[in-house]
Amino acid sequence: MPDSPNDRAHAAWRTLTSRPVYTNPWIRVREDTAEMPNGRTTLYGVVECAPAVGVLPFLDPDTVVLVGQWRYVARAFRWEIPTGSVKPGESLEAAAHRELTEEAGYSAARVVKLCTIDTSKSILDETAHLYLGEDLTPVTRTPDDTEFIEVRAFPFDEVVRMVERSEIVDAMTVIAVLHAARRR
Repeated sequence: MPDSPNDRAHAAWRTLTSRPVYTNPWIRVREDTAEMPNGRTTLYGVVECAPAVGVLPFLDPDTVVLVGQWRYVARAFRWEIPTGSVKPGESLEAAAHRELTEEAGYSAARVVKLCTIDTSKSILDETAHLYLGEDLTPVTRTPDDTEFIEVRAFPFDEVVRMVERSEIVDAMTVIAVLHAARRR
């Protein structure tokens, strides 16, 4: 057992039991019993998702494409970058290209990796891989059956201001925009 509070901060928790609670095509929920560094146990709920990708597509150096849609959980319309899950056996780059085509109606000559993030650190097990999309060509959009999407071009500087004013609050979008702004 760790000796100091700092040691405990770095000590791994041990999973004693795990049971599935709920599954659908997009998520799995499980309940674990975990032993903490102090030897006590606690229940821990975990939502598991497939890895995700997001693409910030640039039409030109000063213009980006965002997709807007009603988000059921947020109960609000949101502007975001195209995002989605990686399918089994699909590479991250292939998933980024697919999501860009499905949601925004563009093909990118190249996608450039910005970063990898944990979308939530406490109960959600989801890793997102964020990209820039460059040298875009319009293609036929093929949205999923549950997607009702508006596609719009924005000046990149305006999108940065939308992030700063908390008009864009989607974590993947905020992080991609700030990474891209830092590169300018």
